[in-house]
Amino acid sequence: MARLAIEGALRMRTLHLYLTRETLATLLMTVLVFTFVLLLGNLFKEIATLMASGQIAPGFLLKAIGLLIPYVLVYSMPMGMLTATLLVFGRFSAEHELTAARAGGISLLSLSAPVLAIGVLMSGLSGWMNLHVAPQCRLAYKVMLFEYGLENTTAMLTENGFTDFPDHRVYVGSINSDTLRDVVIYQHDKDGNLKLRMHAEEASLGIDAETEQVTLTLQTVDGFEFSDGKERTFIYSKYGPMALGKKTEADKQRPPKLKELGFGQLRVRIAELKQQGENTTPAQIQLHQKVALSFACIGFTLIGIPLAIRTHRRETNIGIAMALVLVTAYYGLIVLGQALEGHPSLLPHLWMWMPNFLFQGIGCVLLWKTNRGI
Repeated sequence: MARLAIEGALRMRTLHLYLTRETLATLLMTVLVFTFVLLLGNLFKEIATLMASGQIAPGFLLKAIGLLIPYVLVYSMPMGMLTATLLVFGRFSAEHELTAARAGGISLLSLSAPVLAIGVLMSGLSGWMNLHVAPQCRLAYKVMLFEYGLENTTAMLTENGFTDFPDHRVYVGSINSDTLRDVVIYQHDKDGNLKLRMHAEEASLGIDAETEQVTLTLQTVDGFEFSDGKERTFIYSKYGPMALGKKTEADKQRPPKLKELGFGQLRVRIAELKQQGENTTPAQIQLHQKVALSFACIGFTLIGIPLAIRTHRRETNIGIAMALVLVTAYYGLIVLGQALEGHPSLLPHLWMWMPNFLFQGIGCVLLWKTNRGI
């Protein structure tokens, strides 16, 4: 009897070591892949124009990547954990190792213990990253992008999008080196009413060395302005340089955005907004989202184990496809909560927890049923 107990314990230990080793190895691979993909997406979104024009130094690019890694890890770690769980247990089930373990009297819950522990540890790491490290790195990344724009003036503009200055809003259709094309400038009065609209086929951006004002020199200009309740249209072959405002000082001294605040800073911001009688919903959504995302690895692990076993598939592409579907559903629910920001009565900050409740609840039920062979 004692011999059987020892053999059973040794077999359990062997299976635990096997699953731990397989999960960690697959997890490392999947996190690296997802981190690389998300890094590329963020880099191209933020600095694609500069990369294409060759204006970025290697040192700048390496620093940008280093600052972005903690931010993208918040998302790549849960995705990697889910994919690793699906792949490892999919292979384990397809190769009938699970059947052999069950025949030896080992339950699925016992087998899953080390992988669930890895999921808990990953959630802890994700929480620390999301609540403290990622916001600071995100803020440093944004500041670095702006400071780079002081020496490379076109870096502060968004191609095929709008850029806000203290006194103007500027749309740029395309950027070719130092030449801007299809430029539209809007100016509003203090009440938010449109005061000026100008369109230029071409323009060049600069910074006045004495005043530090951002300036635009426009070519082939047409537009209109309102003055004393009257509209006046105009056409110029050349206009400027016109001062847009001190974007440098405005951005350097601006308060961090909610995404760039850590856990403690968000709590302070919410308390300040309450004292001022202002709307706290956006800050509460951001706070709850950061905390809720920290538990994503647990939910993904709980639901990944039984799903992988029930499908009995060892193919990597099937596991990745299932992971993408689940990740889309999880983050889709978070986006839904964010969309309710304008309806505080619906408690949108609590919607941030809905994906965790669903995934962990469904995962626990499926794991229990799979363990019982239902």
